[in-house]
Amino acid sequence: MTTSSDTFSADAAGRLPATPSTAPLVVPIIEEHAVVHREVVESGRVRLSKVVQEHEEAIDFALQHEEVKVERVDVNRFVADEAPAPTMRYEGDTLVIPVVREVLVKRLLLVEELHVTKHQVQTQETQTVTLRHEQVQVERLAPDGTVLPTPHSQNPTL
Repeated sequence: MTTSSDTFSADAAGRLPATPSTAPLVVPIIEEHAVVHREVVESGRVRLSKVVQEHEEAIDFALQHEEVKVERVDVNRFVADEAPAPTMRYEGDTLVIPVVREVLVKRLLLVEELHVTKHQVQTQETQTVTLRHEQVQVERLAPDGTVLPTPHSQNPTL
Protein backbone atom coordinates (compact mmCIF):
# COMPACT_ATOMS: atom_id res chain seq x y z
CA MET A 1 0.00 0.00 0.00
CA THR A 2 1.41 3.29 -1.02
CA THR A 3 0.54 6.61 0.41
CA SER A 4 0.93 9.79 -1.37
CA SER A 5 1.31 13.06 0.29
CA ASP A 6 0.50 16.33 -1.30
CA THR A 7 2.39 19.32 -0.16
CA PHE A 8 1.35 22.90 -0.67
CA SER A 9 3.39 26.05 -0.22
CA ALA A 10 1.87 29.45 0.21
CA ASP A 11 2.97 32.55 -1.64
CA ALA A 12 4.12 35.77 0.03
CA ALA A 13 0.51 36.87 0.58
CA GLY A 14 -0.26 33.63 2.42
CA ARG A 15 -2.41 32.16 -0.38
CA LEU A 16 -2.16 28.58 -1.39
CA PRO A 17 -1.61 27.85 -5.08
CA ALA A 18 -4.31 26.10 -7.00
CA THR A 19 -2.02 23.20 -7.94
CA PRO A 20 -0.14 21.07 -5.48
CA SER A 21 3.63 21.59 -5.16
CA THR A 22 6.31 19.30 -3.91
CA ALA A 23 7.62 21.83 -1.37
CA PRO A 24 6.40 21.44 2.20
CA LEU A 25 3.74 23.80 3.41
CA VAL A 26 4.88 26.01 6.36
CA VAL A 27 2.11 27.25 8.63
CA PRO A 28 3.19 29.78 11.27
CA ILE A 29 1.82 29.25 14.80
CA ILE A 30 1.26 32.43 16.74
CA GLU A 31 0.90 32.77 20.53
CA GLU A 32 -0.02 35.90 22.42
CA HIS A 33 1.25 36.89 25.89
CA ALA A 34 -0.33 39.48 28.15
CA VAL A 35 1.95 42.10 29.71
CA VAL A 36 0.53 44.02 32.65
CA HIS A 37 1.79 47.50 33.56
CA ARG A 38 0.66 49.60 36.50
CA GLU A 39 0.36 53.35 36.46
CA VAL A 40 -0.46 55.69 39.28
CA VAL A 41 -3.46 57.69 38.16
CA GLU A 42 -4.96 60.46 40.26
CA SER A 43 -8.63 59.63 40.69
CA GLY A 44 -9.40 62.37 43.18
CA ARG A 45 -8.14 64.26 46.21
CA VAL A 46 -9.16 64.79 49.79
CA ARG A 47 -9.02 68.17 51.54
CA LEU A 48 -8.82 68.12 55.34
CA SER A 49 -9.59 71.22 57.39
CA LYS A 50 -8.85 71.22 61.10
CA VAL A 51 -10.59 73.67 63.42
CA VAL A 52 -9.74 74.03 67.11
CA GLN A 53 -12.70 74.98 69.23
CA GLU A 54 -12.31 76.25 72.79
CA HIS A 55 -14.81 76.38 75.60
CA GLU A 56 -14.65 77.36 79.24
CA GLU A 57 -15.51 74.78 81.87
CA ALA A 58 -15.58 75.05 85.65
CA ILE A 59 -13.88 72.20 87.46
CA ASP A 60 -14.39 71.44 91.16
CA PHE A 61 -11.59 69.72 93.02
CA ALA A 62 -10.43 69.21 96.58
CA LEU A 63 -7.14 70.62 97.81
CA GLN A 64 -5.39 69.38 100.90
CA HIS A 65 -2.64 71.01 102.92
CA GLU A 66 -1.21 70.84 106.41
CA GLU A 67 -1.41 73.58 108.97
CA VAL A 68 0.76 73.74 112.07
CA LYS A 69 -0.37 75.14 115.40
CA VAL A 70 2.42 76.19 117.76
CA GLU A 71 1.49 76.68 121.39
CA ARG A 72 3.95 77.96 124.03
CA VAL A 73 3.54 76.29 127.42
CA ASP A 74 5.42 77.91 130.36
CA VAL A 75 7.11 75.32 132.60
CA ASN A 76 9.80 77.23 134.66
CA ARG A 77 11.10 74.14 136.45
CA PHE A 78 14.69 73.04 137.10
CA VAL A 79 15.95 69.82 135.58
CA ALA A 80 17.11 67.33 138.23
CA ASP A 81 20.86 67.23 138.94
CA GLU A 82 22.81 64.83 136.76
CA ALA A 83 19.72 64.24 134.59
CA PRO A 84 20.10 64.52 130.84
CA ALA A 85 18.61 67.52 129.07
CA PRO A 86 15.01 66.93 127.98
CA THR A 87 14.61 65.72 124.38
CA MET A 88 11.88 66.11 121.82
CA ARG A 89 8.96 63.73 122.21
CA TYR A 90 5.50 63.07 120.83
CA GLU A 91 2.37 63.20 122.93
CA GLY A 92 -0.23 61.79 120.56
CA ASP A 93 -0.17 63.96 117.42
CA THR A 94 1.68 66.77 119.19
CA LEU A 95 5.44 67.19 118.98
CA VAL A 96 6.82 68.61 122.26
CA ILE A 97 10.09 70.55 121.92
CA PRO A 98 11.71 71.50 125.26
CA VAL A 99 13.40 74.92 125.48
CA VAL A 100 16.12 75.10 128.17
CA ARG A 101 18.35 77.83 129.52
CA GLU A 102 21.44 77.55 131.73
CA VAL A 103 21.26 79.59 134.90
CA LEU A 104 24.08 80.81 137.08
CA VAL A 105 24.00 77.88 139.44
CA LYS A 106 24.80 75.68 136.46
CA ARG A 107 21.49 73.89 136.55
CA LEU A 108 19.14 73.56 133.63
CA LEU A 109 15.91 75.46 133.95
CA LEU A 110 13.10 74.20 131.75
CA VAL A 111 11.65 77.53 130.71
CA GLU A 112 8.91 76.46 128.33
CA GLU A 113 7.80 73.77 125.92
CA LEU A 114 6.64 74.31 122.40
CA HIS A 115 3.71 72.08 121.55
CA VAL A 116 3.50 71.67 117.76
CA THR A 117 0.39 70.00 116.38
CA LYS A 118 -0.20 69.25 112.69
CA HIS A 119 -3.63 68.70 111.21
CA GLN A 120 -4.96 68.20 107.70
CA VAL A 121 -7.09 70.94 106.17
CA GLN A 122 -9.15 70.21 103.08
CA THR A 123 -10.71 72.96 101.01
CA GLN A 124 -12.95 72.80 97.96
CA GLU A 125 -11.77 74.88 95.01
CA THR A 126 -13.46 75.76 91.72
CA GLN A 127 -11.31 76.88 88.86
CA THR A 128 -12.28 77.76 85.30
CA VAL A 129 -10.11 76.21 82.62
CA THR A 130 -10.11 76.46 78.84
CA LEU A 131 -10.55 73.12 77.09
CA ARG A 132 -9.74 72.68 73.40
CA HIS A 133 -11.40 70.28 70.99
CA GLU A 134 -10.22 69.63 67.44
CA GLN A 135 -12.67 68.98 64.61
CA VAL A 136 -11.60 67.82 61.15
CA GLN A 137 -13.74 68.43 58.05
CA VAL A 138 -13.20 66.05 55.09
CA GLU A 139 -13.98 67.17 51.51
CA ARG A 140 -13.53 64.85 48.58
CA LEU A 141 -12.34 66.52 45.37
CA ALA A 142 -12.52 65.27 41.79
CA PRO A 143 -9.31 65.41 39.71
CA ASP A 144 -10.50 68.71 38.20
CA GLY A 145 -10.79 70.24 41.71
CA THR A 146 -14.57 70.26 42.06
CA VAL A 147 -16.00 69.19 45.42
CA LEU A 148 -17.71 65.81 45.34
CA PRO A 149 -20.77 65.17 47.52
CA THR A 150 -20.01 63.24 50.69
CA PRO A 151 -22.04 60.02 51.02
CA HIS A 152 -24.46 60.10 53.96
CA SER A 153 -23.02 56.85 55.33
CA GLN A 154 -19.67 58.52 55.99
CA ASN A 155 -19.15 60.99 58.79
CA PRO A 156 -17.42 64.05 57.26
CA THR A 157 -16.36 65.30 60.69
CA LEU A 158 -13.70 63.34 62.54
